[in-house]
Amino acid sequence: MKKGIHPEYKESVFRCACGAEVATRSLQEEYRLEICSSCHPFFTGKQKLIDSAGRVERFLKKYGDQAIATGKKPAKTKKKAEPAIKAVPKARKESPKATSQDK
Repeated sequence: MKKGIHPEYKESVFRCACGAEVATRSLQEEYRLEICSSCHPFFTGKQKLIDSAGRVERFLKKYGDQAIATGKKPAKTKKKAEPAIKAVPKARKESPKATSQDK
């Protein structure tokens, strides 16, 4: 490596607004972060709702009890099989004109 052209690589600390600190090496000695992996909802699994002007309550009031449309068709339900009823053939009525005895 050429001397004098590379920046100085020193110990540094990353500080989050939640108070978490991570020690590592970097070009600056201190970094201040707004959010880190210990307080970010994606990594913690907790969702923080930031309500501005009551929008969340207004949404829940309007749509809270309704089912959410996902864009998918509902699953088809199978009909319960009814017990098979055998059809009893009805006796045919013979017309009086076409009897074999009249011939």
